[in-house]
Order: sequence, then C-alpha cells, then structure tokens
Amino acid sequence: MRIRSALFIAIVAGIAATSLAFISSAGAEDKPASEAPKHMSSAVFAGGCFWCVESDFDKVDGVIETVSGYTGGHVANPTYKQVSHEDTGHYESVKVTYDPDVVSYNQLVTYFLHHIDPTDASGQFCDKGESYRSAIFVSTPDERATAEADIADVSATLPSPVVTQVINADTFWPAEDYHQDYYHKNPLKYRYYRAACGRDARVKELWGEEATGH
Repeated sequence: MRIRSALFIAIVAGIAATSLAFISSAGAEDKPASEAPKHMSSAVFAGGCFWCVESDFDKVDGVIETVSGYTGGHVANPTYKQVSHEDTGHYESVKVTYDPDVVSYNQLVTYFLHHIDPTDASGQFCDKGESYRSAIFVSTPDERATAEADIADVSATLPSPVVTQVINADTFWPAEDYHQDYYHKNPLKYRYYRAACGRDARVKELWGEEATGH
C-alpha cells in the first residue's frame, strides 16, 4: 500500500479539475525541441515525488528535457491513481534527456544521489510506499557499473546503508499532463508542498553543502 502525504493528495485534488488549462508538451516551456542538440542521451531516475526530481534536474547544465512518469511496473499505460493506490509495481520517476558533451552520466548519477535520501527504504521524505522508493534505471552495462560505483562511493560517507536500487530500464510511461512542469505551473503550491514535506531539510541534513541548487 502506498501512503502519499495528505498534503500531496490535497494539492493534486485541487488542481485536477483545472489541469486541462495547462496542457503542453513536457519540458516545452523552458527547453524547446528546436534548441536541443542533435546528440542526446537519456537516463531515468526515481526519487520520490517526480515534481521535485524534475525541478532538481532542470537546474543542471546540459539537461535538455525532463519528463515525469512511471516505470518498473507490470501495468501498461498506468495512471497516477493506479500507481499511487494499486499494486502496479511502478515507481514515480523522471526521464532526463541530456547532452553528454556538457554533462556526463556519472555527473547526473552523483547529482541525483545528493538530492535524495538514499538511505530511506520506505519511500522518500513525507511520501511512503513502493512507488516512492529511490532507484536508478540503467540501459547498459556501463551505466550499471557507473551507478553501482557511485552508490558505493556515497555509502562510505553516510551513517546508514544506501538502499537506492539499480534496476534494468523498462518501458517509461509519461505521467498525466498536469504533472509535467508542475513547479512552473503551480509555483506556490509546489514550494509549499516541498517545504512541508521536509525534502530540502532532510537533504541538507544528509549532504550539507554538497546538495545545492534546490
């Protein structure tokens, strides 16, 4: 059973009725496809609330686009309601499209680990349940080796074991339109949710000055 914070549920309920007003392609507001370089790669990360993971990665130089979605489960084309309330096996996740000439996969993995709580096996911050666990989804043996090496490195600096999983990449299903770029569309609600959930406070407690750019 997934336990989404009452705060998150209230926010989603409040914006669902007006979500059609915000229909747009994911990431199109900030990073139009016409600006994307020809040579791009992608990576998928799960770190709890995908609104927050998306916002964090959008601050990284070399990241072209971020898309919130679901992956790792057994249900085709899942909905938010299914993922958050049923046993679909999916993780809330974010697909990051990036220019490897500007930022490396290793740098993205390191950044990701320093912007979550990789020691929490029950979820992330105020959101608990299987769909909110942290994971790195890898597409190649090199990506797996990089992710596992980075996890080993950070494990040596933390007081508790790292439980972030490294999982073979599976089909990525984009989330509903109202979830995309949520932090841009609803900045006040987003900032309130993020602060009330304790995300940045916990990240700072774990990583100190190593975690910046929230």
